[in-house]
Order: sequence, then structure tokens, then C-alpha cells
Amino acid sequence: MSAKKERPISKTAGWRELPSGGMIPAGGTAEAFKTGDWRTIRPVHHREHCIDCMQCWAYCPDMAILLEDGVRVIGMDFDHCKGCGICANVCPTKPKSIDMVSEIEAQRKDAEGEGEE
Repeated sequence: MSAKKERPISKTAGWRELPSGGMIPAGGTAEAFKTGDWRTIRPVHHREHCIDCMQCWAYCPDMAILLEDGVRVIGMDFDHCKGCGICANVCPTKPKSIDMVSEIEAQRKDAEGEGEE
């Protein structure tokens, strides 16, 4: 048997160029695609309540929890976060260090915050 050479997937690939449903062409390809625009809800990290237990980081299926020095949660990678809410569900702090908010509301607040700077 000869090994089939994998063709890399372009970051700008259209739907016709993607592999058939459910097929993973090669390891590490998820990083090449920004899938964060799938979200309808967004995690919001509240640093003041965070105890850096790393539960959110350990359970995040998208590896979208950003760390500083590997030991301090500093936010979310919104290019890859799909808004599943697992991070908020596993957060042990009271009040929660991560809440889920409407993506539309979060974008509105982001826009207002940029206008103030």
C-alpha cells in the first residue's frame, strides 16, 4: 500500500474544497481555521473572581482559554471559541469567573468601549 499524500487545506478554502463531512484530513488543521464566528453566546472572563484553577482550560474543546506563563487565565481566544459554555459550567468560583453573554450584546459593548478610548 502506498501512503496517500495529504493536500493542505488553504485558509481561504471554499466549501467545495473542504473534505467530505466528518473527515479530518490531518492533525493540527483546526488552528488554521477561525471558527469563532459560529458563536451566539460568548464567555466573559472576570479576572477579579478567578482562582486560576485551570478547569476552564482543561475542559475547553477548542483550546480557546488564553494563559499567561501557563498558570494564569488572561482571557479567551475569540478566533476559535465557539461559545459552547463548558468553561462557564466547570468554573468552581462563586460568583463565577466566566459568564456566558449574548454575542450581539458583547459586540455592542466592545464597540462602545473602543469609542471611548
